[in-house]
Amino acid sequence: MMVFSIILQSLLVIYFGFSGVSKVAGVKYWVDIFEHLKLPQWFRAVTGVVQLIGAAVLVIGYWSAEFVILAGIWLGITMLIACFAHFKVKDPIGKTAPAFVFFVLISTLLILNLEDLLHVFS
Repeated sequence: MMVFSIILQSLLVIYFGFSGVSKVAGVKYWVDIFEHLKLPQWFRAVTGVVQLIGAAVLVIGYWSAEFVILAGIWLGITMLIACFAHFKVKDPIGKTAPAFVFFVLISTLLILNLEDLLHVFS
């Protein structure tokens, strides 16, 4: 399970790193999505920074497993907020699915590191 956890962690680092940079840089794709969600553009930049922080903390998690838990909770909350933003504008499941899938992947990473999760909160 350890190898799968590290692979999943690495994929999440890559995704949230690229996604965060794209949001901060104002890539048209993300600008359009935030307009569709009726969210201000400053919130797109803040979301990008939040994702970059999460990715950085996941990287620290390679050396200290407690940081995987902290990043997982941080990014999981972010993805839940994304799901609610899509629900708010009544997006179809297809547009909401990416945020939900990443929430599930983050939750899976937390479950794989359950021992560390219990250690953090004990």
